[in-house]
Amino acid sequence: MKSLPISKSDELESLSGSVERVTYFSEESGFCVLKVKVRGQKDLITVTGSAASVSPGEYIDCQGTWFNDKNYGLQFKAKRLSVVLPSTLEGIEKYLGSGMIKGIGPHFAKKLIKAFAENVFDVIEQTPEKLLELPGIGRKRMERVVGAWADQKVIREIMVFLQSYGVGTSRAVRIFKTYGNDSIAKVSENPYRLALDIRGIGFKTADVIAMNLGIEKHSPIRAQAGVRHALQELAEDGHCACEKERLSQIAGALLEIDQEICRTAISAEIELGNLICEEVNEKSLVYLAALYRAESAVANHLLRLRDGDAPWSKVDALKAISWVETKEQIELSPSQKEAVKKALISKVLVITGGPGVGKTTLVNSVLKIIRAKKAQVVLSAPTGRAAKRLSESTGLEAKTIHRLLEFDPKEYQFKRNKDNPLDTDLLVVDEASMIDVVLMNQLLRAVENHSSVLLVGDVDQLPSVGPGSVLADIIDSEQIPVVRLTEIFRQAASSKIIVNAHRINEGKMPLKSEVAGDLTDFYFIEAKTPEEINDKLMHVIKDRIPSRFKFDPVRDVQVLTPMNRGGLGSRSLNIELQKLLNTNDSPKLIKYGTTFGVGDKVIQTVNNYDKEVFNGDIGTICSIDVEESQLQIEFDGRKVEYESHELDEVSLAYAASIHKSQGSEYPAVVIPLATQHYMMLERNLVYTAVTRGRKLVVIIGQTNALAMAVKNKKATKRVTALVERLKKSTES
Repeated sequence: MKSLPISKSDELESLSGSVERVTYFSEESGFCVLKVKVRGQKDLITVTGSAASVSPGEYIDCQGTWFNDKNYGLQFKAKRLSVVLPSTLEGIEKYLGSGMIKGIGPHFAKKLIKAFAENVFDVIEQTPEKLLELPGIGRKRMERVVGAWADQKVIREIMVFLQSYGVGTSRAVRIFKTYGNDSIAKVSENPYRLALDIRGIGFKTADVIAMNLGIEKHSPIRAQAGVRHALQELAEDGHCACEKERLSQIAGALLEIDQEICRTAISAEIELGNLICEEVNEKSLVYLAALYRAESAVANHLLRLRDGDAPWSKVDALKAISWVETKEQIELSPSQKEAVKKALISKVLVITGGPGVGKTTLVNSVLKIIRAKKAQVVLSAPTGRAAKRLSESTGLEAKTIHRLLEFDPKEYQFKRNKDNPLDTDLLVVDEASMIDVVLMNQLLRAVENHSSVLLVGDVDQLPSVGPGSVLADIIDSEQIPVVRLTEIFRQAASSKIIVNAHRINEGKMPLKSEVAGDLTDFYFIEAKTPEEINDKLMHVIKDRIPSRFKFDPVRDVQVLTPMNRGGLGSRSLNIELQKLLNTNDSPKLIKYGTTFGVGDKVIQTVNNYDKEVFNGDIGTICSIDVEESQLQIEFDGRKVEYESHELDEVSLAYAASIHKSQGSEYPAVVIPLATQHYMMLERNLVYTAVTRGRKLVVIIGQTNALAMAVKNKKATKRVTALVERLKKSTES
C-alpha cells in the first residue's frame, strides 16, 4: 500500500471511490464511518463524514483531511461528501446492484454489465428496448427499471442542487415525493417550508439551505420559522405551549438573533394564525395552532360527555355486584365494589393504579354487568400490543385507536369523527397514559353525546411520547370521576415484580432476593462499571435466562435501556446483541448503517398508516430478497413488505428505549442502569421499565444509579392548560 500523508489541518484533499461497507451511520446527525475502495490503494480506506444517506455500492467524492486516530488508525475526515455516478465497470455493477434502482439486484446488475459495459446508463435511459434482448428480462421488468431510472434522474438533478447545501439521498427522495418537479423552485422560494412539510428534515437543515441561498440571518422569514421550530421542539419534549417571553428567549438563543426580532416574529405568526396566544393563570401561553385546538377540544369533549345519564338502563349496583361475583367466581374488594358502583352511573370515568391492584378484574366486572344490560361496548388501546392484551384479558375484540377510528392514509385523516361517530354505548380505552392530546382529541370527537367513556391506565408511568399529560391532567382537574386502586391483591403480592414496582413508585429501593440461588421473578445484579454491566448483560441474555428460565433470548427477552446513545444505549447494544443472537447465514440488506438479516427483531419507529404498522410495534424479519431490495417483517402474525429505502422507519429491537416500551409487555425484561444515564434516571422511567416484565425482570447496574432513579421524582412538569380548561368551565 502506498503511504498516505497526514494532512495539515488547513489543507483539503480530494478522495473518491466506491463504498464497500457502511460501518456506522447516524440517522439523527448523518455522521457516518465508511470503508471505501480507492483506486491505487490495496486496503480499504476509512472515511468519516456526514451524509443524509449512504449505501454500499454507491460512489462518493470527498474533500477533507487525513487524520491518525489513536484508537482506529488512519482515517480520511471528509468535510464535504457527495454521492456520484461511478465510472468503472466494477463501481457501476456495485451501484446498480445496491438496490438504488428497483428491479435491479446484484444478479441482474451482472447481466447488464456483461451486455452493455459502461454504456449501461445510456441504454437504460435512451434505448431501453435493448434490455429485452437479455434472457429473463420481460417488458414488465424493463418498464419498471426504466421508470425507476427516470425517477432517479429527476432525483439526481434535485440532489445536485441540494447536496451543495448539505442535503443527501434519502432526504432528496422525500423532497421529490412531496413537491415533484417543482422541488427546486419551492425550496428556493422558501426553504423553511421543508421543516413543516417533510418528515426527516428539520429546521436546522432548512436553515443551512436558506443561508446558502442568501437568506439573511436576521430576516423575518427565518425568525418566524425559528419560533415555530422552537415550539415544535418543546412539543417533542411533551409541552403543549410556552410562555411568550420564554419563547422569545429560546428562539433568540436558537437563532442567535436579538430577542426583539423574535418577539416581532411571534406577533407576526400569531397574526397569521400559525400560533395562538392565550392568558392562563396570568401567563401568556403561546401554542402551535394545531395543539391549541386539540387541547381546547379535549376539554370540551370531556365536559360534553361527562354530563347526563349512562346509556344503559338503571342498574341495582348491589345485586349486579353479587351477580358478577357468583358468575365469575371472584370476590371483589371493598374498593373494587365502590369502583363498580361509580362506573355504573358515570358517563366518563378514569380507573388508575399500578400492577396487581385489580384493574383488569374491575374492568371485566363492569363489562359483564353492562353487556348483560344489552349495552354495546367498544374496546381500544393506543398500540397493537396493548390492544391485543386488552382483547386477551376481556375475551372481546379490541382495536388500536387508529384502526378503531379508521385512519385513511390517502386522505391522512380519520373516517370516524363527529359526522361519522363510533356506534357504541361504552368506549373502553386501556393504557390511557400513553395517549397524547392530539390523539385524545381525535378519539373523543368520534364519541356521541349519549355514549360513556372509561379511561384505564397507570398515571405513574411515563407520560405520552407526544405532547400533553392528558391522563394526569384529567385526574388533577378533579372535574372527572376517578377511581384510584392501591391495594395489592394476595395473589399479586407473591410476585416480586409487582411488590418492587410499587416500592419503586413509593421511592423505596427494591427488595433483593432473600435466598441466593432461589428462583424468583425479580433480580438486581450489581455491576460497578459500564463495561461490567455490558458483559453481564450479554451473559445473562445469552446463557443464564435461557438455561434457568427456558426463555428464548430473542422472542421472549427484551432489553430496555434509558437512552438511545452511549455504550449502554439501544443503538450500541443492538449491534452487539445482533452479533450474539443472530448467526443466520441468510442474505443480508445493509441500509442506513444497519445490517438487516432474517430472524432479526426490529421495531417500527414512526407511524406508517399505509402499512398499518405504528411507532413501537415489534416484529421479526422473515424474508429478504436482495435482488429486489425488499424484505418482509412479521408483526403479530401479519407479514408486511418493505422496500430498502423504507428501512429508515425500522430499527433493530433486541434493545429498545424504555419510552418505546410503553403499552407493551414482555415475558422477560433486562434493564441496564448506570450513572452515565443520570440525565434520564427518574422514578417513573424505572417504574415503567419494571412494569413491562410479565414473568421476569433483571436490573443489571450500579447500586447508586438505581438509588438515584428511585429517589428522583422531579420529572419536568409539562406546560399544558388542560387542567385550567376543565376547571374554567365549571367556574363559569
